[in-house]
Amino acid sequence: MLTQFTNGLLHGADYNPEQWLHDPQVLQQDIELMKKAGCNIMSVGIFSWAMLEPEEGKYNWEWLDGVINSLYENGISVFLATPSGARPVWMAQKYPEVLRVSSDRHRNLYGARHNHCYTSPIYREKIKLLNEGLAARYASHPAVKLWHISNEFGGECHCDLCQEAFRQWLKKKYGTLDKLNAEWWTTFWSHTYSDWSQIESPAPHGENATHGMNLDWRRFVSDQTLDFMEHEIAVVKSINPNLPATTNFMYYYNGLNYFKFKDAIDIVSWDNYPTWHKKSDFDIAVDVAMNHDIMRSIKRQPFLLMESSPSMTNWQSVSKLKKPGMHILSSLQAVAHGSNSVQYFQWRKSRGSSEKFHGSVVSHDGSSDTRVFKEVAELGSILEKLSDVAATNCHAEAAIVYDWENKWAIEDSQGPRNKDMGYIEEVQSHYRALLKQGITTDFVDMECDIDGYKIVIAPMLYMLRSGFERKLRAFVEQGGTLVLTYWSGIVNENDLVFQGEAPHQLTDVMGVVSEEIDGLYDHEHNAGQVVQHIAGLECASLAGTYSCSKLCDLLHLKGAEALMLYNDDFYAGRPALTRHVYGKGTSYYVSSHFEEVFYDDFYHDLAASIELYRPVASVLPEGVYTTVRSNEKTEYLFVHNFTDKLAVMPPFGSEWQAVTSKEQLNTTWNLKAYDVLVAVRNLD
Repeated sequence: MLTQFTNGLLHGADYNPEQWLHDPQVLQQDIELMKKAGCNIMSVGIFSWAMLEPEEGKYNWEWLDGVINSLYENGISVFLATPSGARPVWMAQKYPEVLRVSSDRHRNLYGARHNHCYTSPIYREKIKLLNEGLAARYASHPAVKLWHISNEFGGECHCDLCQEAFRQWLKKKYGTLDKLNAEWWTTFWSHTYSDWSQIESPAPHGENATHGMNLDWRRFVSDQTLDFMEHEIAVVKSINPNLPATTNFMYYYNGLNYFKFKDAIDIVSWDNYPTWHKKSDFDIAVDVAMNHDIMRSIKRQPFLLMESSPSMTNWQSVSKLKKPGMHILSSLQAVAHGSNSVQYFQWRKSRGSSEKFHGSVVSHDGSSDTRVFKEVAELGSILEKLSDVAATNCHAEAAIVYDWENKWAIEDSQGPRNKDMGYIEEVQSHYRALLKQGITTDFVDMECDIDGYKIVIAPMLYMLRSGFERKLRAFVEQGGTLVLTYWSGIVNENDLVFQGEAPHQLTDVMGVVSEEIDGLYDHEHNAGQVVQHIAGLECASLAGTYSCSKLCDLLHLKGAEALMLYNDDFYAGRPALTRHVYGKGTSYYVSSHFEEVFYDDFYHDLAASIELYRPVASVLPEGVYTTVRSNEKTEYLFVHNFTDKLAVMPPFGSEWQAVTSKEQLNTTWNLKAYDVLVAVRNLD
């Protein structure tokens, strides 16, 4: 399925020609400007349901025929969308049951988008009929390269249909009410259920304190959304099974477990809208890089950047323009982390409605003589020069556990901090330290295979889903390195606290027991003092004292050795960082959330001790990092400068040849502010 995305990098945008059918001159101008910008792909039809089916059962394909044929005749391919992301007015008027019911049990009026019930048989039937028409007409069209299924799936419905579907989902999972009551611990507060009909979804004015229920509702919503998507995919693939399908994911989206979607789609895609220049651009770049790597890791293959803004958004608090160079830098960052495309929302700015001021390639003046258009066209030329990168991937020796269900459980838990538990912050602290060294990292959830990695890092593994402790045990036993942190191994998959020592069934692997955990107020800090270096290093970076905050795990050693001790409070002298040899491998336990320099030093030493691959061993200027993509024959190195200052770079070696500039990399060289350099070397 991926072969058609390895013949070069894609460059394009969301294209909404239905807004301009009254002016054919605009449509013709669009084609000329697309070619001028170096675009070779357009996503079409995303919000076109009302144009495709203006009245129930009456379809209008002619305008779409013209658009797709015109693009194809000019060498531009199409990602064809199913338009289920926004339904027409006539449907809501005739079939109000397709509209969502909110958690307070009020049915929404027609409006906006993503206001439909994924369970509704009527909605499913209507999109089925439309998709059958789309597939019959276009699934074998040579312009169409991929199905873009709906748009940014999300949200939840609490209607009677969804309530009954939730109950059926629970029956399938638990079998009996006795089992459900036991796993939800409903004897607390006298919440025991005696009939399935008594169960309703969480509500602000009803049940919302049963953590097992809250967790299962999130799982149900994710599964029901997946089922709706699979319903769409089955229809469009019935005509041409070989035409791949994707759906566009979102930034840290909390409503869906994206790992559950991996087997239903052929390629991952996502929409990236950072708030560049709001704070340190390197901080933002780390955050974006982590999202790119999560998306790549879902299927462990290249993905598509389906949407981004070439300039600014209009729905964030401030419509901040990208500074010169940032568009190319941020776009090539996506490619560096595994994207085989750079695509935008939107191609041409709308004249009206909610996104008329959202960034676009072509603005309201329709001109190519703009700063934004020129940068887009320059990027198009660079992507053409880098076409061979599409046949490469990112290969990781390190993996970080990022598990949606664990995140849901942490956020729902009452204690040990009811504000700012900092799960993503903790995950990102470990990731950032590896990224700064140029170490490629995969992300896994607890259902993923972890064999083949040198190191697995599991930050705040509060929920330990059944069987994952056996994976971790086997991983260390066979020679792997495991890093576990505070607030790990506390509850099972239904948020029931394990009885016995924590971390559950891993105390012997870690060589420690967690007795209790101290929640720190925002103004409080403790510190860890290094008392022993990581073994095998002549010159260790981990030294001195490191500040910590948020949570402090109070450990007892059970075979492990302390590398750091707490400095303050009644637990001064207790272990803050431990190491334990288990089988052929080694485990480390990080007892608190430490300042950034701790993670830098810890992972510098750890990466050296287990010989993690780094493409460039030299220390890089602050705000600069490297990424690699490779195949059996070739390795591409991306060097990113996410600062507003010139970076003086160390020599990289004569084997590297610059592709995007004339720099000689075997001597000291310069990387401009907000700039990126791509180099290549042969591996033969």
